[in-house]
Amino acid sequence: MWRRSHRVVGDAADHDMAGGSSPTCCWANLPQELLREILAKIEAADSAWPSRRSVVACAGVCRSWRQITKEIVKVPELSGYLTFPISVKQPGPRDYLLQCFIKRNRSTQTYHLYLSLTNALADDGKFLLAARKCRRATCTDYIISLHSDDMSKGSSTYLGKLRSNFLGTKFIVYDGQPPHAGAKMTRSRSTRLANLKQVSPRIPFGNYSVAHISYELNVLGSRGPRRMQCVMDSIPASAIESGGVAPTQTEFLFSNADSFPSIPFFRSKSNRSEKFLSGPLACQKDGALVLRNKAPRWHEQLQCWCLNFHGRVTVASVKNFQLVASPENGPAGLEHEKIILQFGKVGKDLFTMDYRYPISAFQAFAICLSSFDTKIACE
Repeated sequence: MWRRSHRVVGDAADHDMAGGSSPTCCWANLPQELLREILAKIEAADSAWPSRRSVVACAGVCRSWRQITKEIVKVPELSGYLTFPISVKQPGPRDYLLQCFIKRNRSTQTYHLYLSLTNALADDGKFLLAARKCRRATCTDYIISLHSDDMSKGSSTYLGKLRSNFLGTKFIVYDGQPPHAGAKMTRSRSTRLANLKQVSPRIPFGNYSVAHISYELNVLGSRGPRRMQCVMDSIPASAIESGGVAPTQTEFLFSNADSFPSIPFFRSKSNRSEKFLSGPLACQKDGALVLRNKAPRWHEQLQCWCLNFHGRVTVASVKNFQLVASPENGPAGLEHEKIILQFGKVGKDLFTMDYRYPISAFQAFAICLSSFDTKIACE
């Protein structure tokens, strides 16, 4: 992910942090007003990938360029752009669905998430995330990473995981770092092992529950659409209302100072967790946001269950779904009709994934991975 710009950012940061004479020093001495104007024009001109890598490269020239670039580039909620790696942890745009797609590799049991670059259902896309399925005796884990070549829990590219129960009816989405300032860590064997490797105890590394996903048991054994519900532990129900706010991660924190040298501008100098998060805390009075799948309708002529995906889904599948806010959060209104996440099949191993505020690409990807898992009691 962002490999070319990684090299630029990493090399510049090595010179900058070493305190030596860097070939970029002359660029660092540009007047702030001129520099800001130049970077603003670059950001405005390069509005799509792959040209947007120029914006990332600018952030790697030196500290002053990095800071101004971070100030100019808006979060996906406001811009609709996924620019930096941290963007996959930030809520999507409020006004429309951000179009992505997932490629499945059956032989390696891996899944790759891409950002759609065109309106076509299949294009090269911009790589965002990767996941690997790990079967265990009593559950199944999907390890989610920033890089497709390194999908292990001990890696600095590890973002989180999805864990299912034995029946494949209940899932928990875990974030590797706290989604908000009041998040509580879930203790597990993997968490304890990870903590043994920590260099700084001030960095909160572990498993933080951000969502619970449940599929309704099919006790009658009849085939039909799945019923699912997602409780977003880290997002308040008020987030879907006008002016509502969802927690937004602003930078990555790493347990090792040498981790992720390719994007050091996501790690603050003090590594203080209060700079890491913005948005509501866990102690808010209103409950967590609850999402449910939109009920399909039976089409008599086609003799199948149908949902309107507006051309984004072309193959009938029990995996297809659309999630909306559940009226359990309050009186049903227009905000409960908005599709927050939709997922559907367009090819043998190709699926579209479209999401919007208040969930992030990471959360949406994890929810969609739950649809791939075998559900013994639901089908």
